[in-house]
Amino acid sequence: MDRKRNTRRGLGAAVAVVVLSTLACAPDGTAAPQVHWGSCPADVATEAPELQCATVPVPLDYSDPGGALIKLTISRLASTDPGKRRGVLLLNPGGPGGSGLAQSKLLVSQGFPEGVRKSYDLIGMDTRGIGYSAPMSCGFTIGGPYQGNVPPYAVDDAAVRAQAGIAEQVAEQCAANDHEGRLRHVSTANMARDLDRIRAALGEEQASYLGYSYGASLGAAYASMFPERADRVVLDSNYGDTHLDRDGLRRYALGMEQTFPDFARWAAERHDTYGLGNTPEQVRATYFQLAQRFDRSPGNGMTGAVFRLNSFVGLYSERSYPQTAQAWRSLLGSESVAPVADPPPDSAALSPYDNLWSVFLAVTCNDVEWPEDVQTYRQAVADDRERYPLFGAAAANILPCAAWPYRPAEPPVAVDDSGPADVLIMQNQRDPVTPLRGGELLNEKFGQRSRLLRVDGSGHGAYVLGGNSCASRITTAYLVDGVLPAEDLDCPATG
Repeated sequence: MDRKRNTRRGLGAAVAVVVLSTLACAPDGTAAPQVHWGSCPADVATEAPELQCATVPVPLDYSDPGGALIKLTISRLASTDPGKRRGVLLLNPGGPGGSGLAQSKLLVSQGFPEGVRKSYDLIGMDTRGIGYSAPMSCGFTIGGPYQGNVPPYAVDDAAVRAQAGIAEQVAEQCAANDHEGRLRHVSTANMARDLDRIRAALGEEQASYLGYSYGASLGAAYASMFPERADRVVLDSNYGDTHLDRDGLRRYALGMEQTFPDFARWAAERHDTYGLGNTPEQVRATYFQLAQRFDRSPGNGMTGAVFRLNSFVGLYSERSYPQTAQAWRSLLGSESVAPVADPPPDSAALSPYDNLWSVFLAVTCNDVEWPEDVQTYRQAVADDRERYPLFGAAAANILPCAAWPYRPAEPPVAVDDSGPADVLIMQNQRDPVTPLRGGELLNEKFGQRSRLLRVDGSGHGAYVLGGNSCASRITTAYLVDGVLPAEDLDCPATG
């Protein structure tokens, strides 16, 4: 355990709701609307019938608060014991681009502690641009060149140059589809301002917060921009700042190198079942064998880049290991990817991930400047291919942010260490997307405001999702009783 240094520095379906009257003040001092709860959109109501939903109007452009408004859709899972209710807990699942309307239902299904459920109304939401909150679209199609927010593995320098062309095309496509002028206003800073509008609309003087992955970045921004309005803040699986930048994206490769050995050991122990290798070293060799095979001879939609991405995603949770191992086994056992090819999809149809991908790009590219020089990425890919051979040539590759049509409207939100000690940062020691270093970096920036909880676990997400009893006990005590650890702590694998 280590003590923190003392650092201080200055700084769709319609929703059956109505929004009426006033109850509290919004961040700019204007009257905040009171929320009237009603039924949720049909798909959310089917998945989680116990939820209630409402809309909250917010400015599209906070520099013009009297201008156009958009409506954000939020949900509520009410406290199970109103007599013990202490406030609201705002939730965000990450992304950016993930819908959070039913997140409370998911957390409850994973064993969300009853003490937290008694203490708070759980408030889910679709943040701006997502789902039922003024959704945006870049028009990504099933057969289009953009196939995901993680850049494709660049097998050679020519692949980096090819990706540069795709990045430029995608940036132009997003701008061309921005028919209502919303694209440039989807940013972490504006989403944090939206959180405070939601707090005010709910009639709360303060709001607690639980966010995962990018949701942790959003929570860090909220705690920094509104330190006196943020109550108890839990940030799980962190990029290292209030935004995803190029350094954070490149740390994906570090995360895969640190997390892959857990899968390799697991698979080696089950060699008789999956045949991927008798030792972790042999399992690692199998990874490269398959990746290089599909680099040379792609087929039935499987390429070396797709194989590497699928394996990366397979490290998000230990629950995914059997599926990942079985997929590898199938690939090893056949020269074809699948015995029977699926019918070709309608390549011109809108991708089911269009909204998620679009919001990811808008937030990521609007938050911070990205290098425009292709040579910068070519060198980074070459360097990281050697440093992190599993995934470095993917994580260092080019995003459309390099050709984004808009400059950031404001600097990225700076982490504020001058507020109250109210931030609990937690991080699995082995996480493919947000490695431990991200939690350490954010903890350093918050100074005395935060404590870091390092969990001896593997995968993306620690609290509730990770199943570690030590992490659950410490985090729940903070949310329910306000007991923030006196210093940074470590949770053993056994909990």
